[in-house]
Amino acid sequence: MIVRSWSARTTRAHLSAYVEHVRRRVLPELRAIDGFRGASVLQREVDGAVEIVVQTQWDSLEAIRRFAGADAGRAVVEDAAAAMLTEFDQRAKHYEVALEDNPEGRA
Repeated sequence: MIVRSWSARTTRAHLSAYVEHVRRRVLPELRAIDGFRGASVLQREVDGAVEIVVQTQWDSLEAIRRFAGADAGRAVVEDAAAAMLTEFDQRAKHYEVALEDNPEGRA
């Protein structure tokens, strides 16, 4: 499994709208891509802003390319999302999962 990680910053006022954008627009599109396994949106307050880290899980780099295009590291940020962000990474990072422990039924 490969985890794709991307980060951005937003304001406290725009955080809920961004998370709702991911829930209503992004996740349905990702679920339709063969090889997509799941996603998390993480948040933390940093210096008066909110840092967002989006992590998606994929079967392979080929699956990621079905989402991002030939340049798998390219950040995919819709204009509607960009309008809610104060800054964001232009590139995503990919990590191969070396170990995962998430027994069924545990959060």
